[in-house]
Amino acid sequence: MNTPTYTLRQLVLYFLKLGTIGFGGPVALVGYMHRDLVEKRKWIGEEDYREGLALAQLAPGPLAAQLSIYLGYVHYTVLGATLAGIAFVIPSFIMVLGISYAYVQAGGLPWMQAVFYGIGAAVIGIIVVSSYKLTRKSLGKDWLLWGIFVVLAVTTFILEEENIWLILAAGVIVWVQRRALNSSTKLNSLFLFPVLLQLTQSAWLDEKAAKIGWFFFKAGAFVFGSGLAIVPFLYGGVVKDYQWLNEQQFLDAVAVAMITPGPVVITVGFIGYLVAGFPGACIAALATFLPCYLFTILPAPYFKKYGKHPGIKAFIDGVTAAAVGAIAGAVCVLAKRQFTGLVPVVIALVVAFLLIRFKKLPEPVIILAAALAGLLLF
Repeated sequence: MNTPTYTLRQLVLYFLKLGTIGFGGPVALVGYMHRDLVEKRKWIGEEDYREGLALAQLAPGPLAAQLSIYLGYVHYTVLGATLAGIAFVIPSFIMVLGISYAYVQAGGLPWMQAVFYGIGAAVIGIIVVSSYKLTRKSLGKDWLLWGIFVVLAVTTFILEEENIWLILAAGVIVWVQRRALNSSTKLNSLFLFPVLLQLTQSAWLDEKAAKIGWFFFKAGAFVFGSGLAIVPFLYGGVVKDYQWLNEQQFLDAVAVAMITPGPVVITVGFIGYLVAGFPGACIAALATFLPCYLFTILPAPYFKKYGKHPGIKAFIDGVTAAAVGAIAGAVCVLAKRQFTGLVPVVIALVVAFLLIRFKKLPEPVIILAAALAGLLLF
């Protein structure tokens, strides 16, 4: 293992800051991590980042949270992974608790729609620029990787969900093309293990807290893709099956996730609060993030040990290309939903231009300006 050029304290402070001001959801957050930790500070190597992105894409759970955990593991193993994950999640969880309390006291927060009108458009501009930089860095001039990127981008946009089997197939295709695999058994067992884990289930006691814990544990353990992929699963459970929330409350929960920094999945804290107060919020958040933590630190040693092997590196390159393509497709899906008129398009274009023109312009300033614009315009 290479000697780290940073301390664990510096890494934890970075993820604490990212969790506090990192807007844009998983697509933007993984881009921020690459920009800050790989390109600017050079704390994490390009190969380590790709391995982390590949693992986060293959295993179930929220993408950005898993990547933060893996990057914490790179030089500081389990302690680093644990502290990085907590630092990344805790700021947005505290914010969500505050919003949840205000929401319950006020009987709803209508201003959320207005704020999200501006922020949502600005977020599109941010993640378009972030995705462009990530794509250019990850794919290089490899025509096969670009082909995989296009296929995943198109299928994700059409289906509006990420297909884990296409992502796995992309890794196999690149491995076959490079003819560098020595042991197919090791590769299959290593990379399919997280996928097979989603098939395991158990039963909990029939109590409200246990129901909440088990439902959100399944949400974290059995849902693949970015944080947005968990929304349909949550809707089916909390609105349709258990009827814990009505339609408007669920839409407000999604809005809360989008207007707060950090991982989108933190919306589970808001839902848990509405269902069972502060204990419900804590149970929901812990149950959702526990699987992604385990699915990251358990395979991590194997990724670090075998990740530099030519065959596995080829597989990771294919999965990374697929992941970046899926991210690009997700951007298009978000844009389709957000661009309901000319104003959001203009806001997104202006934000993208400003980020390209002024490279040091802080995203929180853009988000704040967009929020104010939303309140004035909507």
